[in-house]
Amino acid sequence: MTFMLRQSRLAVSTVANGLRALSTAPSAATSQGHPEVAPFGISFQLSPEQKEYQETARKFAREEIIPKAAEYDRTGEYPWDLIKKAWSLGLMNSHIPEHCGGMHLGILDTCIITEELAYGCTGVQTAIEANSLGQMPVILMGNEAQQKKYLGRMLEEPLMCSYCVTEPGAGSDVAGVRTRAVKKGDKYVLNGQKMWITNGGHANWYFVLARTDPDPKAPAGKAFTGFIVDGDSPGLTRERKEWNMGQRASDTRGITFEDVEVPVENVLGQEGMGFKIAMGAFDKTRPPVAAGAVGLAQRAMDEATRYAMERKTMGKAICEHQAVAFMLADMAIGIESSRLATMRSAWEVDQGRRNTYYASIAKAMAGDVANKCATDAVQIFGGNGFNSEYPVEKLMRDAKIYQIYEGTAQIQRLIISREMLSQAKQRL
Repeated sequence: MTFMLRQSRLAVSTVANGLRALSTAPSAATSQGHPEVAPFGISFQLSPEQKEYQETARKFAREEIIPKAAEYDRTGEYPWDLIKKAWSLGLMNSHIPEHCGGMHLGILDTCIITEELAYGCTGVQTAIEANSLGQMPVILMGNEAQQKKYLGRMLEEPLMCSYCVTEPGAGSDVAGVRTRAVKKGDKYVLNGQKMWITNGGHANWYFVLARTDPDPKAPAGKAFTGFIVDGDSPGLTRERKEWNMGQRASDTRGITFEDVEVPVENVLGQEGMGFKIAMGAFDKTRPPVAAGAVGLAQRAMDEATRYAMERKTMGKAICEHQAVAFMLADMAIGIESSRLATMRSAWEVDQGRRNTYYASIAKAMAGDVANKCATDAVQIFGGNGFNSEYPVEKLMRDAKIYQIYEGTAQIQRLIISREMLSQAKQRL
């Protein structure tokens, strides 16, 4: 396939060119002489452009990622060769605005691409998609100069960036961030330590959340400020790469700031807006994370189905035993449901609406489904599934992080319960 997303510059910016446009297209029934669907009816057909995104990502995952995934998992080496190829195809940095030279694709478009990449290897996919998380605060609140400087350069060469918020003592409790930034003249001086920073060892620049209000009782909505910090800043130290259970191709490590000077022009928005910016990014990045979990779950089901059709016991393929067939059926139920929840969460935010409720549902559900599908795939493989020569044990290890990063499964349920109770109080 010669189609290249970066070179195409296809005029598809949001799902308004996707599901909304698709809802006016003739349905399958129409082609058979039946009445057309209502202009605003629901459709799950992808637009021609979205199909091309999907096909390009699918081809790349199967021909480039899958053959190398096991080796990257074994060595923990950063997959620079795959990242550079993905960059050349336009499979990363898809959110960057047009005025910076980007394609400014919608979140649903990104989810379509992400699911396919994750099918190949979620470690590689996380390394690629983490750029979107690092970029999102700049896309949401950066001024034109900041966007052109830091987003524009990522279209000129394959560069990485990082979302630098989590700390050793502040994961789910973002309000517990202790990294400090003190203003001194036309600069801020940062001191503190971050942890579990994806792409931390290779980032050209970082979005960093730091406390600027020294009052420990200051509300989170006013206590923190977001900064863009250059990766080569004096005093910034990239700690050792962490050796994790899964997704080993993804680089995660601690980042230490010792008297790191950041110019005032690198403040995002204004002082005190950092927490809102950091949390606002999740509404746009959680749907692609959910899509990654769906991609892993789909791979687990495909591997398990293929194996169950080949492996025989008691004179027949094990897929013909009801115990196994029902496990495969449960995988399909979970995957289809998670994919729909992910599409809804992406569609909502692409319409310009707050999607916090739907994004948390998609992320929580897809993460749980990915873990169940991977675990059941190992069970279907039996003893072979426990062996590293077969792909499903890696899928099981890779899946676990989907219940942890970008908000744990428990945090998602906390968000969902708050949102639904808030809506209920408004109705009553």
